[in-house]
Amino acid sequence: MGSIVLEKVSKEFGGLKVIPGIDLTVSDGEFVVFVGPSGCGKSTLLRLIAGLEDTSGGRILIDGADMTQTPPAQRALSMVFQSYALYPHMSVYGNIAFPLKMAGRDKAAIDKKVRDAAATLNLTDYLERKPGQLSGGQRQRVAIGRAIVREPRAFLFDEPLSNLDAALRVNMRIEISELHQVLKTTMIYVTHDQVEAMTMADKIVVLNKGNIEQVGSPLDLYRTPANRFVAGFIGSPRMNFIDGAEAQKYGAASIGIRPEHLRLSQVEGSWRGKVDLSEHLGSDTFLRLEVPGIGPITARTTGEFTAERGGQIFLTPDETKIHRFGVDGKAVS
Repeated sequence: MGSIVLEKVSKEFGGLKVIPGIDLTVSDGEFVVFVGPSGCGKSTLLRLIAGLEDTSGGRILIDGADMTQTPPAQRALSMVFQSYALYPHMSVYGNIAFPLKMAGRDKAAIDKKVRDAAATLNLTDYLERKPGQLSGGQRQRVAIGRAIVREPRAFLFDEPLSNLDAALRVNMRIEISELHQVLKTTMIYVTHDQVEAMTMADKIVVLNKGNIEQVGSPLDLYRTPANRFVAGFIGSPRMNFIDGAEAQKYGAASIGIRPEHLRLSQVEGSWRGKVDLSEHLGSDTFLRLEVPGIGPITARTTGEFTAERGGQIFLTPDETKIHRFGVDGKAVS
């Protein structure tokens, strides 16, 4: 079991409210991602759940029990940090076994759990190595293995891939997702990278200035963002926003259209733009255009589409994919 419920949870630092008061339910076995810009409160919220920070108000329930005042070690949660925090003088085996030894488990039980975790994480061949002999991805897997052997109610990941290069990030993203499928254990994962959020989560929690802007599945947030903040944060490249007369045609203070929802043509379309930048990525081409009366627009099209800087391109938005927002920034139905 690993359900986690937050009831009006808040946090203040020196009189400054960084978490004004959050209600949230994480169901048993869910993979939930906290996402938002730097300083939005996502890591603080994770630390409140872990018990590494004291709440200023509200309750934290784990499997129905009030754990708000319970010490971290008694919450049966395992946290994996951005830094691997491995003991350099210990082998991989010793690092993974460490929490079990501290808990006084017998030698046979420790050995089985360590070897089972190593097999799950493809670390069996590295058990006798020291952390300094491992790659960054392997070291992060050791840190995850140390968390696995504790058999926690839930795993808490605080930006675990931030120190890895781009290729390793993709690999580890896949490995953590596959691990969730194998273990079926609740996971809460903090990241500022919306691509990680979209590809890994069952449910995304978008945070901004300590508040929850929206909770939903990746596709829910992509298709029906609750406001301009969510619309601009979810999706890559980010959504185009248009104010003024063009938005008023749609009965809104502003409208949004994603780069992939623009049809491009050399000969005709709703808007005409001048190409400022063309980025060819093989399967895709991203164009940055300046459209008179509208402003800068980013368009996404096929890799075969060619356009020269300074050239004229016509754009036509998919009318069914235009998002409308009111003066308060909230989505207009």
